[in-house]
Amino acid sequence: MSRTLTYADVAAHTARHDLYVIIHSKVLDLSKFIDEHPGGEEVLVDQGGKDATDAFEDVGHSADARRILDTLAIGTLDRRVGSQDSSAL
Repeated sequence: MSRTLTYADVAAHTARHDLYVIIHSKVLDLSKFIDEHPGGEEVLVDQGGKDATDAFEDVGHSADARRILDTLAIGTLDRRVGSQDSSAL
């Protein structure tokens, strides 16, 4: 997982078949997991292209769910100046 992505990179992936989210500074590709998500696809699509950390934590996911995150990680978020979340501006 040596790839580094910006908020803009993640924001470009919001479709069901091409879905990225950020959780705890890890960038996850949920495209292949969407049909397996116990909470349904809608919640994942709603968070697509965004930092979904708060939504993930609000649900109170299990230890197993947290382990699944590592299998979906494709990179880390670049938090340097100039790569800010556009919703924070």
